[in-house]
Amino acid sequence: MNRIKVLVVDDSAVVRQVLTAMLDAAHGIQVINAVADPLIAMERMKIHWPDVIVLDIEMPRMDGLTFLKKIMQERPTPVVICSTLTEKGAQTTMEALALGAVAIVTKPKLGLKQFLIDASGDLVAAVRTAAQVNIKRLVVRNNPAPAVSVKHSADVILPPAENRAMVQTTERVVAIGTSTGGTQALEEVLTALPRVSPGIIIVQHMPEKFTAAFASRLDGLCKITVQEAHNNDRVIQGRALIAPGGKHMLLRRNGAQYYVEVVDGPLVNRHRPSVDVLFRSVAKCAGANALGVIMTGMGDDGAAGLLEMRNAGARTVAQDEESCVVYGMPKEAIKCGAVERTVQLHAIDKEILMQLSSFNN
Repeated sequence: MNRIKVLVVDDSAVVRQVLTAMLDAAHGIQVINAVADPLIAMERMKIHWPDVIVLDIEMPRMDGLTFLKKIMQERPTPVVICSTLTEKGAQTTMEALALGAVAIVTKPKLGLKQFLIDASGDLVAAVRTAAQVNIKRLVVRNNPAPAVSVKHSADVILPPAENRAMVQTTERVVAIGTSTGGTQALEEVLTALPRVSPGIIIVQHMPEKFTAAFASRLDGLCKITVQEAHNNDRVIQGRALIAPGGKHMLLRRNGAQYYVEVVDGPLVNRHRPSVDVLFRSVAKCAGANALGVIMTGMGDDGAAGLLEMRNAGARTVAQDEESCVVYGMPKEAIKCGAVERTVQLHAIDKEILMQLSSFNN
C-alpha cells in the first residue's frame, strides 16, 4: 500500500521536528518535506507533490491563508490546519476552512512533548481523513480511519427515549450533525435560510475554542442569528445554536419551550460534542416536532441517534454522496435505516423549510 505523502509547513523548527516524528511513526504515512514557510514549500512541491499538507497559519514571508488560496487555485490538495488556541488564530482558521481546508488540529504554544503524546491520534486521524478527500469533485474514497480510542455510545450521557406520548407544542426544532467538510456545507445551508426560520441546533465536530469563532463568522453572513451555545439558551425561530467544542449539547424542554443544556462527559463515538448525543436528546424531548439532518463527515457519529429520532416520529434527511466532502456519516445513517430522504447540499435549506411546514398538514 502506498504511504500518504505529507508536507509540513511551519516556521517553528521544534514544531516541524515534533510533527515529522509523530507522522513518520504512524503506519502508512511519510513526511516527504518539512519546511519553514510557503515559499520554500512551493519550491519543494515542484519536485514532489504531497497527498496532504499540514499547514500553520502565521508565518513569515507568506502567511498560510495566502498559500492556501494559491494551492486551491492551482492544484487543489487536502490541507490540515495545525493552529494554536488563540482567539485570533481561531478566527483565521475559520477563514482557512472556508477556503477549503478540511480539518483542524490544535497545537499549544508550549509543551510540545506532551502535545506529541496527547494529540498524536488526532493528527494522524486528520491526515488519514484528509487523504481520502477528493477536493476537486468533493467525493470521498471510502476507507474509514482506524480506531484510535474506546468508542462510547450516547448511553454514557443520557438514556434512550421512552415510548410515551409527549405534551403537544407548536414549536419546531431542526437538529443538524456534521463533521469533515461541514464548515463549508453549513455556511451554504444557513446563509440560504430566511430570517424567519425554525430554531436550529447544530453539532459540528470542531476543537474547543474554535466554535465561537465559527459561529461568529456565520452570524456575520446569515440572515438568522448564529451563536455558540451556552447552558439554558432558548431554541427559538431565527436562531441557530452551535455546540461548543469540548462539550456535549442536549435539547431540553420546559412546557412548550425548548432550550439547550451544555455538559461535560466522556467522548461519544470519539467526539465531544457528539451528534448522537444531540440527536438522542432531540428524540426524547421533541419527537415528531423535530427534523434531523445529517451531513458530510467521517465515521458514524449521528447514525444511531438519527434512527432514534425517526423512531420517535421525527422527519430525517441526509446529504447525498455527490455533494459530500466525506460520505461517511450520511452513508452510515442510510445503512441503518435512519434516513427518510436524501438531498443535495444546495437543497437542504428548502428541505428544512418544506419538511417543517408539512408538520401542520
